Amino acid sequence: MSGSEPLMLSHIHIGLSNFSRSYAFYAAIFEPLGLELRVYRPQDSWAGWGVAGTQRPLFFIGLPFDRRPVDAGNGHMIALLASTREVVDRCHAAALAQGGHCEGPPGLRPHYHAHYYGAYVRDPDGNKICVCCHAPPAPTSR
Repeated sequence: MSGSEPLMLSHIHIGLSNFSRSYAFYAAIFEPLGLELRVYRPQDSWAGWGVAGTQRPLFFIGLPFDRRPVDAGNGHMIALLASTREVVDRCHAAALAQGGHCEGPPGLRPHYHAHYYGAYVRDPDGNKICVCCHAPPAPTSR
């Protein structure tokens, strides 16, 4: 992107019930994706990440603004873009190590398209997260 194209999203906010637990979960999957921490306010139970060198979109976690109990919703999912299939694998493993629940292991999903490689998890509050790569596999050196 040259910076002149419109962005579809400004930010995403995921509700949580336990900031420390959710922060550990998201920090673990955002590290392999290369996302940088932009906002960290544990006293407010709020944190946010973004792509280095950009201002938007941002991905926030925090207590629901109305302070009512978290409800993950049925049919909601956020898909995060990975540069390689190996990054998808690393994110899935990190999510499970941080208390996530597998909703679909890393693998090809050719019913979406020939190179769609994705993994699906539920975060500790039940929010469905996908990490996917749309690129063909990286060439192997012999």
